[in-house]
Amino acid sequence: MSDLNIRETLLELLTDWGVSGYEGNITARFRKALSYFTDDIRVDKLGNLIATVKGEGPEPRPKVMLAAHMDEIGLMVTKIEAQGFLRVTAVGGVDPRTQMAQEVVVHGRDGDYVGIFGSMPPHLTSPSERGKSAPLEDMFIDLAMPEERVREKVRVGDLVTIRRTPLELPFDRISGKSLDNRASMTATLECLQELKRLHHQADVIVVGTVQEERGRLGAWTSMFGIEPDIGIAIDVTFGDMPGAPDDASFPLDGGPCIFWGPNISLKVARSMFDVAKRLNMPVQKELGQRESGTDVDSMQLTGAGYPTGLVSIPVRYMHTSVETVCYRDIERTGQLLAHTIAGVDRAYVEGLTCFLKD
Repeated sequence: MSDLNIRETLLELLTDWGVSGYEGNITARFRKALSYFTDDIRVDKLGNLIATVKGEGPEPRPKVMLAAHMDEIGLMVTKIEAQGFLRVTAVGGVDPRTQMAQEVVVHGRDGDYVGIFGSMPPHLTSPSERGKSAPLEDMFIDLAMPEERVREKVRVGDLVTIRRTPLELPFDRISGKSLDNRASMTATLECLQELKRLHHQADVIVVGTVQEERGRLGAWTSMFGIEPDIGIAIDVTFGDMPGAPDDASFPLDGGPCIFWGPNISLKVARSMFDVAKRLNMPVQKELGQRESGTDVDSMQLTGAGYPTGLVSIPVRYMHTSVETVCYRDIERTGQLLAHTIAGVDRAYVEGLTCFLKD
């Protein structure tokens, strides 16, 4: 089998859909990509995709779990209005301001139907309403079909996603919908590609988690079932842009962001910083004094608790249809994870329970 074109795989992932709780299409695509590295792949009862790459040496080997959520935010049909207009509600953290005038795909009972997001034109609104963003309940989807046809093809409960072709921009930038969190899924593939060049004792369990956007549910169950020695979540964080706070946003092409705070293992974080220094790789420190809002929050507190780490990729315009990332940051994230895993042995795992003074 020839090597996987990982960048092209990302573009393919961005063209497909997988709203939280309905990740089947993305699961199939991710499974195909992971099969380039292992045939030990399964799906658990909740829908998490779990792929294991064995380490070297005798058992029991250390186990490192890498979690990257597969789901994206989306919408669900709540009502079919007269003339066939659709009302929708959010699945996950949808920002109504970004929905106006978008092209959408309604995933109906026997196929996909393209439509547009409409709302009342400003000419027909009151002066007090002009200049304000419309709430989601005031918007509607127009499929340009007669009401009878809409009712035949669409049901309450059908999913809706934004229609967007990924765009390759200058300076290694890629823009599209659902880079949160297809960027991190891609980083795990870059990690496995890099690990092929390295010796590693630890078994690596890559998990495409489900329902992160609904409360990080897949991370809980997969962590409980796998019981790894270390769990590392890979997600995205806020890229720098005009008006964004300097202490909560990070430059694109500035390298992966390593989370540092009381709710992760500082030893795991320290290891990643040490690896980055050895590789002469640019990295950034993301400070957090409360929940991170990522899978790592669930992973840390599963069962009796686990040592965890979090590495994130800067993405601009999060939770919009034009999320933008620098692909070099994805590659660096994969390399950082691979070389960190290469340093994990039984002594390292035992050392995680020792007190670390910073």
